[in-house]
Amino acid sequence: MSDKIYFNTSNKLNFKKRVVNLTTRAHHKLAPNHAKRSAKNLLLTPVRSKPKNQQPEGLIKAEVHTSEGVLKTYRLGSGPVWLFTHGWSGTASQFYPLMSYVAQQGFTALAYDHPAHGESEGLYGHIPAFVAGLEGLLDSEDNVVGLIGHSMGTAAAIECKHAKLQNIPLLLIAPVLDYVDNLFGSVARSGYSMRLFEAVVGDIQDQYRFPIQSIDPYGKLAKRVAPTVIVHDEQDRFTNYEVSRQAANEMPKVTLLTTQGQGHGRVMQSSEAQQAFDLLSK
Repeated sequence: MSDKIYFNTSNKLNFKKRVVNLTTRAHHKLAPNHAKRSAKNLLLTPVRSKPKNQQPEGLIKAEVHTSEGVLKTYRLGSGPVWLFTHGWSGTASQFYPLMSYVAQQGFTALAYDHPAHGESEGLYGHIPAFVAGLEGLLDSEDNVVGLIGHSMGTAAAIECKHAKLQNIPLLLIAPVLDYVDNLFGSVARSGYSMRLFEAVVGDIQDQYRFPIQSIDPYGKLAKRVAPTVIVHDEQDRFTNYEVSRQAANEMPKVTLLTTQGQGHGRVMQSSEAQQAFDLLSK
């Protein structure tokens, strides 16, 4: 259900949107605690997607224990490690083609399923959980020389303060650099009660001590000293291409490779994604 909210890009006012707004507002007013529990299940439960691509030969599956539970990892190749972090309702399998390319260049490609995604443990997905899971993975891994992220996984990577990420290159595919605006805009377009949504966000902030207004991938990217290459499709309907273009224009360490007709997902398998890796790895 949450995908219908977060991946809804329509701004049209319609009867269904009005009904959703009235119903969720009334629920929150009459039974606030029950409404928050229902909202958490609806808004923070990603779709457990099935593998998107054929498993490459030589892939090693393992597990790593983190504060967010046991996360499933997928390792291919040998050599210095490039870490892969997927987006909302995604899985590590989306990266299999690019992982194969990275492994062929003499590196280890290491992907994992975020909490509540794929084969990993967890019930709820959100940025604080994504960051905590990433930190747990980094604690268990040495010789990380780069990171490749997609969509919401890019925001989590930029927000992560782990020392192993601070001075390595980033390859950001269809990044969501305006995360807070993107998130609240998606929920608002659905008609869902914003007051109820803010109450759910408040509980997460308190639990993780992670204020949502502190989430600023764009601002934090501007302060990074290591190079970043963004690969973004000009017609991406889910994350804002213009924000990526602005970042490349304003930030000396950021380069943008633009694709056409690849959308939000297929761009992960584009020749531009491989080209971006070559630029960063060499």
